[in-house]
Amino acid sequence: MKTRKKLLFALPMLLSILSCSKTEKVSLSQSEKLAQARVQAAIDYRAEMRNFVIGISQYAKAQNPQFAIIPQNGIELITTNGEADGTLAQTYINAIDGVGQEDLFYGYDSDNVPTPSDDNLYLREFLNRIKTTKKVLVTDYCSSKTNMDKSYSSNNTNGYVSFAADHRELNNIPSYPATPYGVNSNNITSLSLAKNFLYLINPENYSTKTQFINAVKATNYDVILMDLFLGSTEFTAAEIDQLKTKANGGKRLVICYMSIGEAEDYRYYWKSTWKVGSPSFIVAENPDWPGNYKVQYWNADWKNIISGNDTSYAKKLLNSHFDGVYLDIIDGFEYFEN
Repeated sequence: MKTRKKLLFALPMLLSILSCSKTEKVSLSQSEKLAQARVQAAIDYRAEMRNFVIGISQYAKAQNPQFAIIPQNGIELITTNGEADGTLAQTYINAIDGVGQEDLFYGYDSDNVPTPSDDNLYLREFLNRIKTTKKVLVTDYCSSKTNMDKSYSSNNTNGYVSFAADHRELNNIPSYPATPYGVNSNNITSLSLAKNFLYLINPENYSTKTQFINAVKATNYDVILMDLFLGSTEFTAAEIDQLKTKANGGKRLVICYMSIGEAEDYRYYWKSTWKVGSPSFIVAENPDWPGNYKVQYWNADWKNIISGNDTSYAKKLLNSHFDGVYLDIIDGFEYFEN
């Protein structure tokens, strides 16, 4: 998980200024830069991310129609022009089952600090347009009991399902509140029925898969967001099936985290020879998250790693009996627009 802040970008591509006359002498490196600028100007980065998510959805739902697709952040993608009052991008919306949003009420600038009201309002203008048809999952980063209580109540008032994470590392099951907010014994057979969720994608505090499984089985969360791996070892379908029953007997969903806007050098697909520029879709290392690399997510080679075939990441999730996927770095378009 990599938290992103809301940014407003402009992309003034003044191609006429970049154009060269036939008699002008330009070095090869300059020519390459100009060509790259023109190519970049022709790419609609937001449309490409929407298309990527739609493709993942089509592939997964063809094999399991109930497989939930949940993009995190990048909420501007729900409209065609990226404005809260813009036309809804209906094909994209039809392809997803919910949206995830970090830092809505707490954590936008600093953990355990209220999100500035302007930023909160900006995000809620988008979320309120989609909450009537799709589930909204909010993760706030706050650790004091007072702020955690406010986070849960504020999200509930606004019609969102939320998780107050007391560690941004998402490596623990919070001890507070003692039971999940909105705890119930209902059978959660679709995301629309969920009243709470646990975001636990970093199992570093668990030395074995058995230890992790037993800790999660003892909870009553309606939805578990977790990783496919503990260390370098995948969870099996039988192990994921063990997590699908709450401690109180109700059924729940188990959703897998997957980053699609960055490549991670600790993943099974990473090759020792990879570096920035090789393969070509690896663009730059994220300075805030070493080992995570910005990718050209519209590149066919990267798409094939993520989805669409029997060796893809998405196929692994389907084979492991996950009920859906939680897609991160959806807001990767911001990097390229800037």
